[in-house]
Amino acid sequence: MIYGYARVSTVDQELEAQILELQRYGVDKIYQEKVTGTKLDERKVLRQLIDDAQPGDKIVFTKLDRFARNLLDALKLMEELKAKQVDVVMLDMNVDTSTPAGELIFRIFAAVAEFEVKRLKERQRAGIELAKKRGVYKGRPRTYTDKHKGMQHALKLAKERDQNGLTIREICEITKVSRAALYRELQKENRKNGEN
Repeated sequence: MIYGYARVSTVDQELEAQILELQRYGVDKIYQEKVTGTKLDERKVLRQLIDDAQPGDKIVFTKLDRFARNLLDALKLMEELKAKQVDVVMLDMNVDTSTPAGELIFRIFAAVAEFEVKRLKERQRAGIELAKKRGVYKGRPRTYTDKHKGMQHALKLAKERDQNGLTIREICEITKVSRAALYRELQKENRKNGEN
């Protein structure tokens, strides 16, 4: 059996291009999911595919980064599939691990891919540091401002807990505000009131 696996990182991305490539290759069944590739244990569809695969089967990926985001994960998955006698095909690199040369090339490409991710992160950190020095980097935007209606409601309910009997957890469920954010805003208000 030849299985295909298609993955994108977010729900607003599309799988069609990968599915078309897998169909052109001639896969019998395609497993697909929309989940980040950074955490291997959160990729439940991939886990199901690996569990379903039997000796002699092949799993086809359009690109290495659809398979694994770092060398350790790639090698871990490869060893697991090799133990099950399941081969892997990477279409973008024309690599088939059913041959010794294909397995070697796969390992080399996995190492290079991890190196590229690390370089990208280094450049990103350097860019952030430069932006901070120039005073143009503000960090991640704050989700809650003093004008956020959910936060305003949460603060009001939190201040009236003696009357309404609500817990912080219940307030957060009602207002859809995170507990950490609510506690942070309450601390700010307490500090402000302590200064007056």
